[in-house]
Amino acid sequence: MKFSINKTIILEQLVNVNRAISPKNIIPILNGIKFELDESGLHLTASDSDLTIKALIKPEDIQSIDKEGSIVIQSKYIIDIVKSMPGEVINFEVVDGSSIIIYSNDTKYNLNCLNSNDYPQIQLDEAEKSIKLKGEELKKMIKQTIFAVSTQESRPLLTGVNININGNILEFITTDSYRLAKKTLVLEENFTESINIVVPGRNMNELDKIVGDNSTVEISVFTNKILFKIDNTLLFQSNLLNGQYPNTSNFIPKEFKYIINTNLNKFFASIDRAALLTQSKERNIVKMEANENKLCISSMASEIGKVEDYVDVERNNDEKIVISFSAKYMIDALRTMENEAITIFMNGDSAPIVIKSDNDESLIQLILPIKTY
Repeated sequence: MKFSINKTIILEQLVNVNRAISPKNIIPILNGIKFELDESGLHLTASDSDLTIKALIKPEDIQSIDKEGSIVIQSKYIIDIVKSMPGEVINFEVVDGSSIIIYSNDTKYNLNCLNSNDYPQIQLDEAEKSIKLKGEELKKMIKQTIFAVSTQESRPLLTGVNININGNILEFITTDSYRLAKKTLVLEENFTESINIVVPGRNMNELDKIVGDNSTVEISVFTNKILFKIDNTLLFQSNLLNGQYPNTSNFIPKEFKYIINTNLNKFFASIDRAALLTQSKERNIVKMEANENKLCISSMASEIGKVEDYVDVERNNDEKIVISFSAKYMIDALRTMENEAITIFMNGDSAPIVIKSDNDESLIQLILPIKTY
């Protein structure tokens, strides 16, 4: 294998595929990136068995191809080497099938490599019927839900994103038992078969970093894996989490006793200020009291002091309500909102708090209150 390529082009794809490599890999060859050069271009593959990413650099984006071939290069060094190389063009040349020379101008590296025949054969199949999305839509669905996945491995299913398709409705749902995020998208096509799968949250986070706003994405779903095809040049395949995700359809109340309309930025800033005096950064509890046309957001720390902050609101009734919740969870939820006008729905101090943007019914954020007595 021998070729020359623009530094920026290969570096971008090396960074993309390297996201699949885990520091916990126990199979030595999976700590490397597989290079395959043939008539269709340069294929770069990385995997940790759970997540596989494969990128294609097309022939027209390669400066010169002198010899086809394949080899596995240790990922620990290749990215830093490419970043450090002087000049715009980098040359790669395999020597004796077991090492590679990487050179540019007056700099040359000679690296020991692994045999590509020892790399696991990973099937990256595409379904006959795929789900088509714009990159911007997919990224928004991930960002508006991913923060609510659980970090507790004791309930592995909750560490993933629940993806549902019924007809032409696509849903992303996440919950850690204390909060829930749900984002809905109407697809252009109907699907006759319902889909209900769970994708590891870590993998969805990596996908968000790879997909561009202007990308086109095709999603293929299988019984044990999901494949995202991005711009026909990048394949992102993840294993699924085993088991049935909890039925969250009944978590969100259908009716509410208290409905409060307010301004997103003012409400966010008020909670942010009140959280400054909370003692526990994990729980950071604030209290919200609705009285007439004001919300009083307050917190108290016995060794520090207390704060009260007021926000103007519109309410559906004048009945007083006092409720406490995690400032962190509320701030995380509010960060996903894009419209200035939001509505807060409640049924009492022990029932879920639901937050929606007035102009976006596709996004629902839910937070459980915290008893302070």
